[in-house]
Amino acid sequence: MGNRYQQLQESHPCFGGHKNNAGRIHLPVSPGCNIACRFCDRTINDVEQRPGVTSKVLQPEECKDILKKALELCPDIRVAGIAGPGDTLATDYALETFKIVKQEFPDLIKCMSTNGLLLSERAEDVISVGIDSLTVTVNAVDPEIEEKLNAFIIYHGEKITGVEGAKILIKNQLEGIKKVADAGITVKVNTVLVPEINGDHIEEIAKTVSELGAKIYNIIPLIPQHELKDCQAPTCAQIEEVRTKASKYIDVFRHCQHCRADAVGVPGKSEYGDQIYQRKLGVKETFSHG
Repeated sequence: MGNRYQQLQESHPCFGGHKNNAGRIHLPVSPGCNIACRFCDRTINDVEQRPGVTSKVLQPEECKDILKKALELCPDIRVAGIAGPGDTLATDYALETFKIVKQEFPDLIKCMSTNGLLLSERAEDVISVGIDSLTVTVNAVDPEIEEKLNAFIIYHGEKITGVEGAKILIKNQLEGIKKVADAGITVKVNTVLVPEINGDHIEEIAKTVSELGAKIYNIIPLIPQHELKDCQAPTCAQIEEVRTKASKYIDVFRHCQHCRADAVGVPGKSEYGDQIYQRKLGVKETFSHG
C-alpha cells in the first residue's frame, strides 16, 4: 500500500508527479450529476479553465482513439482520469471507459473522481475495474455545515434536501472511502474551502478521512459563483492556515491546477486539449473548485 502511494507521488500529477513532468488526460464521459453543490456551475464550452467544464461529452467507445492520439502528442501522459463533467458514479460510463483503458492501455494509471454519494454501494465496481487512485470531494462531515454547501441530492430517484440529504451524502462518502481504502486503492480527498461556512471545520474533515484510510488531502479555494457568488474567496493566509491544521493528520497536496474535465497534458507545462478535443480558442477568465 505504501509503495503504491509512493509510485503515485512519482507519476501522478495530482499526487506530486508534476515535478517529474508526468502528464494526464481527463476523459469527459460522465454527463449527469446527482448532487447540487451551491458553488458548482457545470457547463460545456471551449474557454473556461476549471473543473466541471468540457467541450463535449464522449462516449466510452470513443476513448480508445482519443487516448491513442493523446499519447502520440504527449508521451508524458501517465494517467487516464475521469472527473466529470458530472459525477462518475451517477452513470455507468466512467466504469465502462476504465474497462477499455484497463484492456487497451494497461500501463496507464486509472484515476477517478466522485462526489461519493453512490460510492458505498458501488465500491465493489470501483475496486473490480482496477482503479488506482480515487478522489472523493468531502466538503463537510457535519450535516449542518454540508447543507449550506449542497442544496440537495438525487438518491435512487428521490430529491432529498437540507440536512436529511446531507446526512445521506456524508454517510455514503465515509463508508465508501473506508471500503475503497481497505481494498488498497489510494484515496485522495478534496475539500472546497469556503471560509465563512467550513473554514473552522477543515481540521475535523482531515482527521475523519485520515482515520478511514485516505492518504492525501487537497484543500481548494472557493471561486465565488452560482449560489455562493457573494461569498468571499479565501485569502492565501487562510488557505495556508487550514492546510497547516490538516497536515497534523494527513499529507496535504499544494499544487492543484483547477483542471478542466477534458484537460490533456502536463499541468502548468503543456496543454493539448485543443488538439485532442478540437476546442475552439477563446478567452474567459474564470476558475472553480476541483
